Amino acid sequence: MSKEKELLPFWQSKKLEEMSDPEWESLCDGCGKCCLVKLEDADTEEIVDTDVVCKLLDLGTCQCSLYKTRHQYVPDCIKVTADNIETLSFMPPTCAYRLLHEGKDLPWWHPLITGDPNSVHAAGVSTLDKVVSETEVEDADLEDHVVEWPQDPSPPEPWVRYSE
Repeated sequence: MSKEKELLPFWQSKKLEEMSDPEWESLCDGCGKCCLVKLEDADTEEIVDTDVVCKLLDLGTCQCSLYKTRHQYVPDCIKVTADNIETLSFMPPTCAYRLLHEGKDLPWWHPLITGDPNSVHAAGVSTLDKVVSETEVEDADLEDHVVEWPQDPSPPEPWVRYSE
């Protein structure tokens, strides 16, 4: 590895498939948006988000309450990998896995950039205080919960990016 690459953070110097498990897991910003219940229009195949989340999402932390064993309780929970990220079009446009796969950099509020695991919440990008659990909503009422989530907010001024 060149000296220049050694100075770059791992997400800028490695391909997704080259990352270690801890590096991979640290890419998750903890927004909780991958846990949103999504609806698909049968005619157009358009996928829309709701403000309803998986029953396993801790609403106070935006973290899965049973992450390591989640597939036992939610068999259709998708494990994001370097091999399948390209096919997961429902992932939010702010998702680090998606952004890096698309050749983009992490957003200014990402915890790996800020060093603060709560920066995703402070920036207003997460589901914190904006969702309800699927245990509280009847399937027939899901259409009443369709929302359009805001995209990546602009950084506050002045913004100093310490990772560069």
